[in-house]
Amino acid sequence: MRFAVLATALAAVLATTAPTAHAAARPEVDAAAKAVQGQVVAWRRDFHQHPELSNREERTAKVVADALRKMGLTPRTGIAHHGVVAIIEGGKPGPKLALRADMDALPVAERVDLPFASKVTTTFNGQTTGVMHACGHDAHTAMLLGIAQSLVKMRKDLPGQVMLIFQPSEEGAPVGEEGGASLMLKEGLFKDFKPDAVFGMHVFSTIPVGQIGVRSGPEMAASDRFNITVKGRQTHGSRPWGGVDPIVTASEIVTSAQSIVARRTDIAKLPVVVSFGAINGGIRYNIIPDEVKMIGTIRTFDEGMRQKVFADLKNVAEHIAAANGATVDANVPDTQGNPVTYNDPSLTQKMLPSLKAVVGDANVIEPPLQMGAEDFSYYAKEVPGLFFFVGATSAGIDPQIAPSNHSPEFKLDEQSLDIGMRAMLEATLDYLNAPQAGA
Repeated sequence: MRFAVLATALAAVLATTAPTAHAAARPEVDAAAKAVQGQVVAWRRDFHQHPELSNREERTAKVVADALRKMGLTPRTGIAHHGVVAIIEGGKPGPKLALRADMDALPVAERVDLPFASKVTTTFNGQTTGVMHACGHDAHTAMLLGIAQSLVKMRKDLPGQVMLIFQPSEEGAPVGEEGGASLMLKEGLFKDFKPDAVFGMHVFSTIPVGQIGVRSGPEMAASDRFNITVKGRQTHGSRPWGGVDPIVTASEIVTSAQSIVARRTDIAKLPVVVSFGAINGGIRYNIIPDEVKMIGTIRTFDEGMRQKVFADLKNVAEHIAAANGATVDANVPDTQGNPVTYNDPSLTQKMLPSLKAVVGDANVIEPPLQMGAEDFSYYAKEVPGLFFFVGATSAGIDPQIAPSNHSPEFKLDEQSLDIGMRAMLEATLDYLNAPQAGA
């Protein structure tokens, strides 16, 4: 998962009942979920056992496309490398809705004792590593296939149209490549089919199974990488005055950069994170090197704050370098990052009763702002979006200390497959059947 307007008061949101709300889930949702439950589990286990990294999801895409064809759909393949898209045409007029699932895995060696655990290895950034669905994208893909199968069987009475988006590279394209949601849109995903809304979901370790988390407004942070190279002048370690020390300069940049959050940003408004993830410079104990390279991440929830942090970090790097007689290449950011994942407040308010119908009022919670990021945010910039979390940690395990998403020990409670599929199917049917649902 690689996780602007402030969130509307959730108390008011939760107290508001949409005109189409009902106390219990639709009976057709219950019937559909029971009919496809075993197949969804089987799909998930198959994807889990055969994970593929970002922009390398060839087998996964083929399994998805083949399954959609068996349902009678005509999938488009090869979008943004390995993306798969299909349209379900309802038998009645109605709005257009897009549902999205991501398909890629992570360069993580699995440490969960499962009969279908991943044994896959690959080369990533020049190193041999395991590959694992440590973020739950196997679950997302399986659930969307189950939802697709259910909707196809209802097609005759279904209002409107549903676009199924099976997206590659949510975790980020390899260096030098493009991928993910932004590339799907760049290649015309919404050109011929512009949905009125888009829904997505994510299994989440910090929420217990049986609960759903959703926030109105900003939900997950914008994520941006930076790359700073400090250039000095090499000299012997015994004669530091004979050169320009980029290590000392880099150290001062790291220290001073913390003041961007602590002293230059109004974190009473929204949180901000500036983190250095790697510092590389030098090769020998008694040689002061020519340069030091630093990389890191910036997380924000407001576009104005985002741009200000970019400018502040670049300013800090350049001026500290100059004060030390060094120079700097400060690429802040160094690539296109993910925007804030933003839930349209009106859409969120409308769909809350659908989520409650599946798990009950008390089990739809407002999670804290998530500093993790999601490229679902690109779709939600094009059309109103709703993105919710599905609890994935088994009962009896404290979700706050359970192995997190991206951990080699991340373990999904498969009950979440049934709950997530029901929630998304309920929301989809309620949206399509609501009066003026496309407004």
